[in-house]
Amino acid sequence: MDPSSAAYKKARRQYLKTTKNRTKDLDAEWTPFRAAEKRYKARFPPPDLSHVLDLTSANLDAETLANGQSVYCNGVEIKLLDSTSSGVGKAFAVPRVPGLVILPSFVSPQDQRRLVRWALCDHARHPNETNLDAHYILPDEGLWNAHLNSDAPLVRTRAYTPELSNTTYGSSGPRQLVSNTPADPANFQSMLHSPKPPPAPSPTVSPASPAALITKLRWANIGWSYHWGSKQYDFTKGKGRIDNEIGAICKQAVSSVDWKEVFGQSDEEGWGDEHWRSWHETYEPDAGIVNYYQIKDTLMAHVDRSEVCATSPLVSMSLGNAAIFLIGGLTRDVEPTAILLRSGDVVIMSGPACRRAYHGVPRILEDTLPDHFSLKLDGEGFSSWTSYESYMRTTRININVRQVFPKGFDPGLQVEN
Repeated sequence: MDPSSAAYKKARRQYLKTTKNRTKDLDAEWTPFRAAEKRYKARFPPPDLSHVLDLTSANLDAETLANGQSVYCNGVEIKLLDSTSSGVGKAFAVPRVPGLVILPSFVSPQDQRRLVRWALCDHARHPNETNLDAHYILPDEGLWNAHLNSDAPLVRTRAYTPELSNTTYGSSGPRQLVSNTPADPANFQSMLHSPKPPPAPSPTVSPASPAALITKLRWANIGWSYHWGSKQYDFTKGKGRIDNEIGAICKQAVSSVDWKEVFGQSDEEGWGDEHWRSWHETYEPDAGIVNYYQIKDTLMAHVDRSEVCATSPLVSMSLGNAAIFLIGGLTRDVEPTAILLRSGDVVIMSGPACRRAYHGVPRILEDTLPDHFSLKLDGEGFSSWTSYESYMRTTRININVRQVFPKGFDPGLQVEN
């Protein structure tokens, strides 16, 4: 950031104001993960990205990579995996986090635009739950499609809708922090029958236009319904559909990796009945979420503990503006690895250590939208893309999909798909 710019001066004033009365040794109480979050989230001083792994812009030695040796990129050890037979480009493992695989530019520019359309136009609508459904009665055509209509009526709130007055909700007020017990085959039945009331609608929100609400869209559910209040899946709602293209991209990503190179020398415990040797045949994504990040949004450190299948690949696709992704270890006391994820990159988190590692997104990087989001593509009407381009200028979309049940596990669910 230019020190003479207005943005720099504003960030500096804000920094001085917020730190004026801060205890000098406050940061000494932070865990390594929390310290990294603070460092990359800060607007002032601007974060130093010299130790952030950026595989897209890195100048890597081709001969060393071809020999299968580990190399260091921005201080992070990486290893090129053999993905030549799949014909989908390079795949890198990060030995410090066993099971973490990065596929730079895996999704083509044209497919990125198609996925953005899907995420906004096709997916963020009934029957797929979003963060806004708890508080608003969203239009049947979906919030995105409604916001394109300048004459669209205001979206009604749930709290003051008479026909919903008899609904029993969960506790109101700020969301409580939940440290959920990791799901596994042994405790699945108790989790299945635990109460999962819908969240209470906010009594303070007012009816709003679709255009005003579109920037407040934060997530949309994929597949099995996730209950945020308990951090468990609510299987009573049945299994939502996994889009064919999303499922195909995830399977292609998993199939492109030679998992023997990733785990062949590992003596890691915690696999259970699931094993990497069968993933090319048994991997079947059945749940996930689409995250819609605005520029100042963050995703704080957390661990995914809700899937019975605790080791199979979680596939994460990045679209739009770039982001800094942090991944550490089994506690926040492990210094995290910082990775720059650009539009089109795919990350695979797999295995017991990686799937149970703390991870988060402390920063979306401004003005990093790739040029192909503003170009006219053959066979695509430019005017139909304009609204998407405008939205994506300040947005990062993340599609992440996982497998809830191990292959062959019978959950005993009596619900309809």
